[in-house]
Formats: sequence, C-alpha cells, structure tokens
Amino acid sequence: MKKKNVLLIIVTGAFFEAFIAITATVNAQQARPKMATGIPASISTPDSIKTRLGTLKFFDGFPDDATVQKVYDNLDFQRGVQAFLTALPAASLYATRAGYRTFGPDNQAVLITESLMDSRTLFLVPNTETIYNTVWGDTKDGPLVLEVPPNVLGMINDFWGRYVADLGRVGPDKGKGGKYLLLPPGYTAAVPEGYFIVHPRTYGNFIWLRGFLVNGDPRPTVGNMKKYFRVYPLALASNPPATNFVNISGKYFNTILANDASFFDQVAHVVQEEPLDAVDPETRGLLAAIGIQKGKPFAPDARMKGILVDAAAVGNATARAIVFRTRDRDAYYYPNSAWKMAFIGNDPGFSPGGLLNPDARTLFFYCATGTSPAMAMKMVGFGSQYAYTEQDAAGHYLNGGNLYRLHLPPNAPVKDFWSLLLYDPQTRSELQTDQQFPSISSQKESIVINPDTSVDIYFGPKPPPGKEANWVQTVPGKGWWVILRLYGPLEPWFDKTWRPGEIELLE
Repeated sequence: MKKKNVLLIIVTGAFFEAFIAITATVNAQQARPKMATGIPASISTPDSIKTRLGTLKFFDGFPDDATVQKVYDNLDFQRGVQAFLTALPAASLYATRAGYRTFGPDNQAVLITESLMDSRTLFLVPNTETIYNTVWGDTKDGPLVLEVPPNVLGMINDFWGRYVADLGRVGPDKGKGGKYLLLPPGYTAAVPEGYFIVHPRTYGNFIWLRGFLVNGDPRPTVGNMKKYFRVYPLALASNPPATNFVNISGKYFNTILANDASFFDQVAHVVQEEPLDAVDPETRGLLAAIGIQKGKPFAPDARMKGILVDAAAVGNATARAIVFRTRDRDAYYYPNSAWKMAFIGNDPGFSPGGLLNPDARTLFFYCATGTSPAMAMKMVGFGSQYAYTEQDAAGHYLNGGNLYRLHLPPNAPVKDFWSLLLYDPQTRSELQTDQQFPSISSQKESIVINPDTSVDIYFGPKPPPGKEANWVQTVPGKGWWVILRLYGPLEPWFDKTWRPGEIELLE
C-alpha cells in the first residue's frame, strides 16, 4: 500500500510540472503581441555582458546606473587618448613657440645657431651639421614679410604642423633668395607685387631655415643669414625695423611638448588663438568632447581631470610604441632591417594613396618638427632623406652601456653629405654626454674612411682602441636611438641598391 502511494505522488508531481509548463507556454502565446516577429540575437542586448570594462548590466536593453557610468568614463577616456594623438602637432608647436619666446617676442626674435645646435638645447631631433635660422611668425596684426637668403633650405608650417611652403633651394625662389608674404587667414585686401605669396590657415607659423657649412666652417653661412634674412610686418615694408638675431648655440631652453595632462592645456591655447576653421569639424568635435572648444574656457571637473591624466599617460605610451615599436611594416625601409622612415609612404601629409595614416602622423610629430615635401618625397640631388632605428641587429633596444658598430657601405648616395646623430628616447633631443655634439658625419675632417670609401662607426661609453675618430659616446644605463640623414640624396638611396648596415653589438 505504501509503495502505491509513493508512486501516485511521483506521478502526480510530474503531471503537475508538465501542466504548469504547458500553462506558461499558452499564457506566453496569448500575451505575445499580434505584430511580434522573431528578433535576431545579434541585435539584442543580454541582461549581462562581460567586457574589458567589467560586467555591464541591462534591463531589457536599458543600461543600469553603474553601466552608464562605466561606458561614459570609457568614452571620455577614449576621446582623450585620440585627442592626444591627433593634436600632437599643435601641442608640439605650442611648446616650440614657448621656447622661442624666452628670447623675445614673435616676429622679432630670430634664433640662429652660429656655432651649431648642441645637446644642451631640448629640441625635437635637431641636427648638428647645419646652421639653423628660425622665427615664430604671427600674422594676427596683418601680413608678414620674410626676406629669405640665397642658398638655404627651409619651410613654413602652420600651427597645426601642416606644410605651407618650402623656402630656398626647393622653394619658389630656387635658392636665389627672395621675399615671401604670409597672409593672415581670410585676408582679402589687395596684395602688392614682388612677393611669393603664402596662405597659411593659422595666424601662428613655424618658420625654419637651414644653411650649410663651407669647408667645415659655419661663419660664411651665418654671415649670409644675417645679411639677407629679415622678418617684419608688411605695414613697415617702406622702413623695416632692424632684425634681432639671437645666437642660441649652447643655450638651454625647452621646446618639447608635455607628456602629462598639461598637454591638453597646450592644445586648448592653440584652439582659442586660431580661427574656428583652422582645423576640420571632426577634430574640433573630438576636442570639444573633452572640453576644448573655441570661445569656452577649458575647465574640466575633478572627474574629467582624472580621466585626462590617464588619457595623457596612455596617449604618450601609444605614441612611444608607434615610434619605437611600430607595427606598420610600411615604415621599414628595407626587408629584415631595423631602419625605419620618418615619413611612412614618403608623404609629408601622411596620406599615401589618399588615405590618412594616423599612426604615420603620430610617429612623425611625436619625435620631430617641420614637414616638407623636400624631406619626404623623391628629389634626387635635392632636399634630404631620413632613416632611424632604436634597435640593434638582433632586435634589442640600443643600450648606452654596450659597444656597437655600424658599417656604411662604399659610395654613400649623397651629393652633399651624410650624418649620424644620437638622440635621447625620453626627450627625443640630442643625447647628452661628455661630447658637445653626439654625432658624426662625412663633413668631419678627422673621420677615417676605408680604402673602398666605406665607413665604420662605433657607439659606446668608451671608444675602441684606435677608433676614436669614428666614435660617438653613449651613457651606461641609458637608451639611445639614431637618425641617418642624407643631404642631396642620390638614386641608389631611392632604388635601395645602397643600404646602411645594421647596428651590431660588439660586447
């Protein structure tokens, strides 16, 4: 009797569960809206999703309060990182102008390196082989006249780092010198004759000239610069003021963009100073999304300040990865080589094939200043070309405590000269050692050339015995990287039948 009762209970329970399931199905079918259709899972949002932001929760697609906070913090962070990478040129040139202003006002203080630029100056990848003549040009008060000397190589970039014009050998004056007229954005008044007219999109302009040593002597070129270079408002063209040349050789001053959250303050200053349409609406919108907008104060609250601190840190790390560990194979000049190009795709506008390469733009502007076709495009016998590396032949970072050798094959493809210059990975400025100039070039009188015209260069804290003339000093415990420059590059560089060796570890 007891067994029958147990069986009855089990059967009754199973029947009851089945009844409940059938009833629920019927009720669901009865509650289904008449217009309901099947909903693909791909367009629906589950009530809970695990992501890199943590678990995100929803009620029928509505995000809960915690999820809303997470995604907005992340969105602001993403926009902060992208703003850092996109606005690198503006922040860099803001820092450049700040450095220039320590010597005098815009349009007036003309900086010149009468005995070249050494490692005391914090400046993005300068060279130690040419005479620099540079000024910050501002057209807010009207057109600006530049009188350019003969036989120089120069450029003008606007405040967003965009190429405006070449000056000198590859400019419209063809190396003969001449007068250039920079017009303010939106300028519509009549323009006088006798000038090469330049139309920057910003008021602020980076103006940079390079002159060359004459038999190793900078003085003839310095004299040429001082004799011919002038900068003054067009309104004073009938009686130009005297030019204030400031010798910055051996001077400490800083022109390096910030790597922390003050980076965004630098960008905000540029946005406020320049016309609204100095940059495209997408860039303006990106900056506005983090609080940088023309006509409004940049005043992030405590939450946003914290996000921008992180965004600057990650933006800086991203830029350093792109420069020193790029994943873009087009950056490498040769197969199976560590030598990379400063201009990926040989395009000074960073848009080879009509497609903007944002990593190429980041790579250049994080470690350099000044864009020009003469520095990027194929111009046999004119302009300049650049290759850089921070790795040895085994793919390891270059270490200042080691001794290395670099072999440059015979018949270096240059009409003018080549140089190798070491830089600090922290500042991207010249490596500071006991040597005034952390470099070597074919212009160095004491350099030892092999019988076949090849050259062996040594890098390390101490020179190998007997190799002092071909040695560049490094610092133990500190990294370094190097740029190979070719002035007046010849066809074997462009067709790659000549290539530098890899940097080999000796000990």
